[in-house]
Amino acid sequence: MRLTTPLSDEVLSLNAGDRVLLSGTVYTARDEAHLKILEEGFPFNPKGAVLYHCGPVISGGEVVAAGPTTSARMNKLTKPMLDAGVCGLIGKGGMSDEVVEALRGRGVYFAFTGGCAALAASCMKLKGVHYAELGMAEAVWEIELSDMPLVVGIDSKGNNLFKR
Repeated sequence: MRLTTPLSDEVLSLNAGDRVLLSGTVYTARDEAHLKILEEGFPFNPKGAVLYHCGPVISGGEVVAAGPTTSARMNKLTKPMLDAGVCGLIGKGGMSDEVVEALRGRGVYFAFTGGCAALAASCMKLKGVHYAELGMAEAVWEIELSDMPLVVGIDSKGNNLFKR
């Protein structure tokens, strides 16, 4: 299935295990970015947004590598993001039962294979940066995706590939 951000209710029809090609704008966000957003608010419209748990390598205005980081690090910081309207998360390794419940009826977790940072970068164009003062790995990078291959790891019905 092909999806384009911002996402809406179409994510509610996805099932764990579905393959997706995602296009549109996504925002990288790791621990420090989540904390900054909680303190200062979103530097972008969160409605239908997708957060990519990633600390990309940027050089010469291009995304050189953009592999996922372990999403479980953001477990305790994720519910407020979903409450604000974020409805897609991308990362590796799955997330807690609390996040699975928070996704119920409103969003999905997309899995991307660790170790494939160059493949991810090949689907990306850099659009901008927020919170650059956090440094390259922790800043919120605004990235335009073109058919990034993903698997639905956790669907909006509570099904979780990582528990199978």
